[in-house]
Amino acid sequence: MSVSIVQYYGRQESKCGYCAGKNCSLSHGMHAYRLDSQDYQDLIDRGWRRCGNYCYKFRNHETCCPCYTIKCDGLQFKLSKSNKRILRRMNRFLRDGKRDSKPEGGDGEGDPDGDEVTGSGEATASEPQPQLPDKSPAVINVDQVASLARAQKKPTKQAPAPTAEAPTLGSNKSAAPISNAPRKKAKQMRLERRQAKLGDSASTSTSTKSLSQEKSLRDFLSSDSETNKHQLKLRLVHVYDEEFNRTLTASFALYKKYQISIHNDPPKNENAYKNHLQLTPMKNEKPSDGPEMGYGSFHQQYWLDDKLIAVGVIDILPACVSSVYFFYDPDYSFLSLGTYGSLREIDLVQTIAEHVPALKYYYMGFYIHSCPKMRYKGKLSASFLLCPETYEWFPLTDAIRSKLDEEKYQRLNLDPAARDVNEFLMEHLDEVMLLLDSKTCADYKRYVQLRGPDNDVDTIIEYSKLVGKVCAHRMLYVNML
Repeated sequence: MSVSIVQYYGRQESKCGYCAGKNCSLSHGMHAYRLDSQDYQDLIDRGWRRCGNYCYKFRNHETCCPCYTIKCDGLQFKLSKSNKRILRRMNRFLRDGKRDSKPEGGDGEGDPDGDEVTGSGEATASEPQPQLPDKSPAVINVDQVASLARAQKKPTKQAPAPTAEAPTLGSNKSAAPISNAPRKKAKQMRLERRQAKLGDSASTSTSTKSLSQEKSLRDFLSSDSETNKHQLKLRLVHVYDEEFNRTLTASFALYKKYQISIHNDPPKNENAYKNHLQLTPMKNEKPSDGPEMGYGSFHQQYWLDDKLIAVGVIDILPACVSSVYFFYDPDYSFLSLGTYGSLREIDLVQTIAEHVPALKYYYMGFYIHSCPKMRYKGKLSASFLLCPETYEWFPLTDAIRSKLDEEKYQRLNLDPAARDVNEFLMEHLDEVMLLLDSKTCADYKRYVQLRGPDNDVDTIIEYSKLVGKVCAHRMLYVNML
């Protein structure tokens, strides 16, 4: 496990990228020199999100547009009619080159294709890049500090915290492996038992045929053929691989075209692009029980024949694939590439989960109900919102939508007695890890013994409450004078 090293910036105010209000977007921010993949998983499960090396968490009860972390259960996901229509359109285009002049009509599930659309039907919605604070992090030798922190830490075994969605398993190595296959519905099981008793083979055959007509996401995506007029190939590239550098010119040109056409916001230069979508505080960790590509930050590139037409920027973490950003060639907007990219990323989750059962979620960033053009993220089935107070997950239902219509900030957990199980309390302060200078790392208790009470202790406590007890004790807080 690598050592996470962060510097907390405190409370931030900036222009809102959703309602365009000035200095009304309120958040907490910190710079991450390095993040362990499990630590970042724990942080996003507390409402944090990263842009490059900058991590931020909205002050939802105060900010103009509350942002709720949203995820989709990749193994429970079901295709909507709109999803299927987009997949068929892509397959039709690949097969014979047919370009639909305009999207087909809606299906009563919202916008015509469930893509990022406004009333005009143009794909415009995208999570804006956060405004970075006018601060510079302390200059440190990250590798040297990481070695110092590892030497300081007591060796402990970190056991995964049990959750309602993933029960803790016993340590019996001979236990049967967990199956991710969808369970049969009770009605289907009763029908099959009845058919077995009757010995009606013809009826069984008919029933099986009927049940198999429902195509899965994998069925739609595995329809490639060498006889197709176009070939679409996906390539997963780690952001620090040589392959990323070889395709940098193409990906930057695509990003620039997208930003100008869709957002009227061209990037300043190639370095600005790299700072936004290549820079990451995570290393490519490859534990033996992890996915083949490992954990870390990647670009999933979409190559149509020999042309790059879309890029999905993602983080692969111990429990999820987290979408960071997605951009595409506006010339191919007729393919609804925003939604198509989401479906491809869910397929990636399903593929990884076959070998790593714990990694079964697709995180879509933030759901902003008070911003109508950002509600599209809630259209995927099996979606859940994170309660901003107890950090538990709740299905995104019509009842929750109605409550958000009434009041934009909501504690999603209706039990007033429910508490955050990872809550940081004053009794936990002594074990917060601090970097005091380039050669001194100590927990808070030892720090007070060395230098006396810290005048900035309130800031340390605020940070610790925001990241939770586990991360406050595991990550290294840069507190250099």
